[in-house]
Amino acid sequence: MSGRPVPSRRTVLRTAAITPVAGLGLAACSPGDDGAAAQPTAPVELGTDGEVAKGATKLYRDQNVVVSRAEDGSLKAYSTICTHAGCPIKKLEGTKLVCPCHGSEFDARTGEVLRAPASVPLVELRAEVKQGRIVATPET
Repeated sequence: MSGRPVPSRRTVLRTAAITPVAGLGLAACSPGDDGAAAQPTAPVELGTDGEVAKGATKLYRDQNVVVSRAEDGSLKAYSTICTHAGCPIKKLEGTKLVCPCHGSEFDARTGEVLRAPASVPLVELRAEVKQGRIVATPET
């Protein structure tokens, strides 16, 4: 038996509670490593003009972009990278985007935060139709 004192149960539990475990909890706050860029840095061709009907919203998961078309035919586009922790949002429920990391919710038509912990709206992109294709471009 060694000459060192044996720590109490309380000491062991307290130490365990404050000691970070490598890698634990970090994955939930990190952007997914799905190979897609966090948000477009150049124009991105998304799909055909007919893919988003008037009053509809479409999530382009691979490009991290959501596009909505108003009743007047105008397009709006937003990056689907959560402004809270940088996670890619891959879930669209009607017109609501739901972040898988911490549950933030955004309006896909306006980019506005519907539910915390995010407090900043999604990054707006310019959306236009070029040669029959929807193209999203970062605002400059």
